[in-house]
Amino acid sequence: MVEYPSMTPSRAHLAPWSATTGLVLLTCLMPVTSAAQLAPPPDHAIAVVNARIWTGDPRRPWADALLATGDRLALVGSSAEVRKAAGAHARIVDAAGGFVVPGFIDAHVHFVDGGFRLSSVLLRDAATPDEFTARIKAFTATVPAGTWITGGDWDHEQWGGTLPERSWIDSVTADHPVWINRLDGHMALANSAALRLAGIDAGTRDVSGGTVVRDANGEPTGVLKDNAMGLVDRVVPDPSPAMTDRAIDAASRYVAEQGVTSVHNMGSWGDLEALERARRKRRLRTRVYAAVPLASWERLRDHVAAHGRGDDWLRTGGLKGFVDGSLGSHTALMLEPFTDAPGDRGLEVTTPADMEARVRGADAAGLHVIVHAIGDRAIRKQLDLYERVARDHGPRDRRFRIEHAQHIALADLPRFAALGVIPSMQPYHAIDDGRWAERVIGPERARGTYAFRSLLDHGATIAFGSDWFVAPPTPLEGIYAAVTRRTLDELRPGGWVPEERVTVEDALRAYTQGSAAAEFAEDRKGVLRRGMLADFVLLDRDLTRIDPATIRDARVLMTVVGGVVAYERQ
Repeated sequence: MVEYPSMTPSRAHLAPWSATTGLVLLTCLMPVTSAAQLAPPPDHAIAVVNARIWTGDPRRPWADALLATGDRLALVGSSAEVRKAAGAHARIVDAAGGFVVPGFIDAHVHFVDGGFRLSSVLLRDAATPDEFTARIKAFTATVPAGTWITGGDWDHEQWGGTLPERSWIDSVTADHPVWINRLDGHMALANSAALRLAGIDAGTRDVSGGTVVRDANGEPTGVLKDNAMGLVDRVVPDPSPAMTDRAIDAASRYVAEQGVTSVHNMGSWGDLEALERARRKRRLRTRVYAAVPLASWERLRDHVAAHGRGDDWLRTGGLKGFVDGSLGSHTALMLEPFTDAPGDRGLEVTTPADMEARVRGADAAGLHVIVHAIGDRAIRKQLDLYERVARDHGPRDRRFRIEHAQHIALADLPRFAALGVIPSMQPYHAIDDGRWAERVIGPERARGTYAFRSLLDHGATIAFGSDWFVAPPTPLEGIYAAVTRRTLDELRPGGWVPEERVTVEDALRAYTQGSAAAEFAEDRKGVLRRGMLADFVLLDRDLTRIDPATIRDARVLMTVVGGVVAYERQ
């Protein structure tokens, strides 16, 4: 099984910026500290005063100042208390009424790939097939002939839902293999050069759990879905270690600018090796909980036995698997057919036998099982499996996770809390997919879509994240999405499925305490109180006191990780 299709970066990454090609200028995201400074001396101190601090601590939910010494919080209280305790050499930050919250923890990212995509061709907002083609043509002029062009993150809903075809780009990419994915990572477009290198033609058979899209003559159009994407992935060259190191640095700088201090990386063994290298070299500026493919649970078991689970900067123990694909690709596994495709119920990308064996093996080894399930049938099957495994193996603190948990059958909503399963959800997807999802599943099934309020009311612990690179790693936009549910097209000002809106504090908890619990780290982060890691964010306005429609206009002024300023707005 291909654990995450279309995740292989190419040597097209880290090219110069160009407004024409839609690249991001990495140098505009320079950190204010060097990597070596991220282990502060014990006497290092930073204080924030005159702030409105949402601590997340029910024993003291609000404060107006805090003090960090070394990498821990030494005091959370009044400005007078903090000024008195700070000492002569502490840096004093006058927040002038700014809003301080625990560092945001993004519970679902593809961190290394996101770093690569910061300098890849950007197609997410290409509004027409002509613009799609023109951006790719412009990008090819910036890289040498023979360079694989990857990334892209296109969205065919931008131009009405017609899938792209290799014929759109062949004439402008004759010297380059192209392998560009849809923004959800569950299907991608290859040009003819890439198909030839992969040996894909009219005689190529479909792959279990995947689809080779074909035209009326049986010829591949260039689009491959889910497991079929591995046919091309296997021939895309790996990036060099130096390129991967730069991608991690770029990702760290970028998420710090968004107020993110920790991430859960849904990645590969290559990602883990690169992150371990960064940790050894003291280059990590973002705390990482690193998951590897569920199919490799025995390798992770042995790795943990030999090396332990890591430290507060890099921890392992998580395993990521897949039940199905995505709604946008019509590969989410549904109980009933898609409304707009009556003969189609989606794909099961891992066989039930394989999924059961992997979950049982990983759980018996004491590892943390994290499984992607989007369609209502996929979610029900995974809840059923978790219930069987927990019953058979006996009680323990498992914190089984379902990633995305997007389209839940109403009868299954109470089961998350009852089984202790954490729904790891990405609120930005709700305001993105909400533009078109009812066309695919109809209004009745939409009632269980991104059901934040219902899950909380049933007692579930929700972890919020972004799914970057699929969506932007911007917690403020995620909070806006969860609180308003106003779709990106602004056609639902009252919110899409508005009964599933949550409060600002609900959303803050999901981005802090909920995500910390989803990595077994609630004793160290996610709350601002004495003894916790000094990870916090200063915002320019109090999110709890403003019009929810303006939440996404808030700005991060400072991000502190382990007592050190990782980002400061100039």
